Amino acid sequence: KRILVTGGTGLVGRAIEKVVADGEGQPDEEWIFVSSRDADLTSSSETKALFERHKPTHVIHLAAMVGGLFKNIRSNLDFWRTNIHINDNVLHSAHEFGVQKVVSCLSTCIFPDKTTYPIDETMIHNGPPHSSNFGYSYAKRMIDVQNRGYSEQHGRRFTAVIPTNVFGPHDNFNIEDGHVLPGLIHKVYLAKQSGSALTVWGTGKPRRQFIYSLDLARLFLWVLREYEEVEPIILSVGEEDEVSIREAAEAIAEAMEFRGELVFDTTKSDGQFKKTASNAKLRRYLPGFQFTPFRKAVKETCAWFNANYANARK
Repeated sequence: KRILVTGGTGLVGRAIEKVVADGEGQPDEEWIFVSSRDADLTSSSETKALFERHKPTHVIHLAAMVGGLFKNIRSNLDFWRTNIHINDNVLHSAHEFGVQKVVSCLSTCIFPDKTTYPIDETMIHNGPPHSSNFGYSYAKRMIDVQNRGYSEQHGRRFTAVIPTNVFGPHDNFNIEDGHVLPGLIHKVYLAKQSGSALTVWGTGKPRRQFIYSLDLARLFLWVLREYEEVEPIILSVGEEDEVSIREAAEAIAEAMEFRGELVFDTTKSDGQFKKTASNAKLRRYLPGFQFTPFRKAVKETCAWFNANYANARK
């Protein structure tokens, strides 16, 4: 197997690389991690050239234009166009080059805004996503549509996973454009340095299921090797492991030994209140899978950020 990982230097790509290097790889697997420096995946010719160069038998497709709530609100059209181009080029090149299996990465933000909870894999197309990130959400939904098309018309084994909020080493810790957890880690670091209060955007009440990138990486390997459905699968901790943004901020403050005050800026948007996802399908396949406890994973991520601050903050 020659396994090409697009977006290979991002949060999830680095986690897969580490898990493979730490002994989870198999002798018949050659892993190739590529980034935007290797090819511009919005270009069909550069994407084809990449596939021609590496001739993969399997693909894990992680590459995407991503950002936090506020970047999405500002740039919905850019998120739509960029991701549609990337996904179409990668999936079509995989088809043209006879790739045996593709596993793409979706997101729980693709689910309808108005829905019942917990959300599950059957509900993706039941209504519009949240208006704050409709461009990204619809582009990601289209991967599922394309996977079904390639399966029905050409018999391709293209599938997708839907992780909940991923965090870990090598995340985007940019305060303006990053996701909530890495943004909070950076904010706590700065508040500790300056001796000021920690300002959390929003009320702190929204709830999220966070999955540690190294746990997600182990699950990606299982999906690549074992999971045979075209239907996507949610990769998440259980519903009972959902935490509020306030609880996440408190866990980070504890991990970084921050003793200052927590202030909530309620003039800032909360985004979606919750996106509780069911991991029942995953549990049917892997009843014994052990997730890293949230506070332990936060502690390891904070330690990585502290040790790599010069690069991590960029």
